Amino acid sequence: MAGNSALSAAVKAKKDEFYTQLTDIEKEMRYYRKHFKGKTVFCNCDDPFESNFFKYFVLNFNRLGLKKLIATCYATSPIMGQQLSLFDVVGGDEDKKGKPYKAVVTKVYDVTGDGGVDMFDVAELFKSHENELTELRGDGDFRSEECLALLDEADIVVTNPPFSLFREYVAVLMEHGKHFIIIGNVNAITYKEVFPLIMENRLWLGASIHSGDRKFYVPDDYPLNAAGCGVDEEGRRFIRVKGVRWYTNLDYKQRHDELILVKRYSPEMYPQYDNYDGINVDATSDIPCDYAGMMGVPITFLDKYSPDQFEILGVTQSWCGVASKVYSRQVQIDKNGKRSLVTKLNDGAAIKVNEPPANKTYYEVGGEMFVKTYARVLIRNRHPEQPKEVQQ
Repeated sequence: MAGNSALSAAVKAKKDEFYTQLTDIEKEMRYYRKHFKGKTVFCNCDDPFESNFFKYFVLNFNRLGLKKLIATCYATSPIMGQQLSLFDVVGGDEDKKGKPYKAVVTKVYDVTGDGGVDMFDVAELFKSHENELTELRGDGDFRSEECLALLDEADIVVTNPPFSLFREYVAVLMEHGKHFIIIGNVNAITYKEVFPLIMENRLWLGASIHSGDRKFYVPDDYPLNAAGCGVDEEGRRFIRVKGVRWYTNLDYKQRHDELILVKRYSPEMYPQYDNYDGINVDATSDIPCDYAGMMGVPITFLDKYSPDQFEILGVTQSWCGVASKVYSRQVQIDKNGKRSLVTKLNDGAAIKVNEPPANKTYYEVGGEMFVKTYARVLIRNRHPEQPKEVQQ
């Protein structure tokens, strides 16, 4: 099973308790260091003694100049309490094991006197009540009243939310007007709850992940039946997931770097869509430098998108309302020649073809044949070069 298939299956089964690697967090956070000084950071999907988000921020608390660090966790988290827990740190009744709790950190220093700061120092600061570690009244859900109150107290949210709740999670952050750096699936770009935020320049992709897969820890009962899954030297189960991206609304210098465009427009190379007033561009590197109209590009274009260079006009999804033609009835012919009546061509960009493509699904609409592209982001170059014939 491929990484994306494993992710889809996890979302359907609500088995999306994925725990991010510390190295991936470190690589992304270095782009936002200036944003953290004097701020309160909230990790609201993170067991303080399981989460690498909490570990990163507590061990870099002084270097980043944080004002406060808050972390909360779900009562239902399958991995919660497998390492160090509230019960282990401050003691208490046996029935408190596995309960959700919050950690509030306002100071971090070398308690043990070994010359450095580590998680043992952090635990000691909780034990001495110099930092706060208390049980939550509810279940620790980010939508609960007490967690929303903590959210209002925070300046920046940084975490890996459950993939199955990504739409709702983003909606809560936007409703409360929070800055954030979170992880999600690249396909979330096309969600009707997410894409308008991208188009309005209120949300964009992060800096450090643009391709490949990423390793995530998973609970002990998670099936390891996908390629790249395994158990590490410490006995923790992990999977590798493709199509992962950081999402943020904190600006960073690199997202204003403009693409160097070397291709020029020709009708032969860039076919016109039938249901959109634009041309198809199969790869970001193929964007023509001299085309002023609308272009459909792969969603991974957003990895290199500069708002100074391009304007985002829409996405090839039916809810977006950009299509110039809507097909209500068409025949789908799969690569084996099987025919079926479908009504979903308006969920993609259609390119007319003169003959049936070999070993590929296509559509018949009114006696004409079309192939459908993958999802496309519709863009316009803000500063196109003059076409060659004009230059001459």
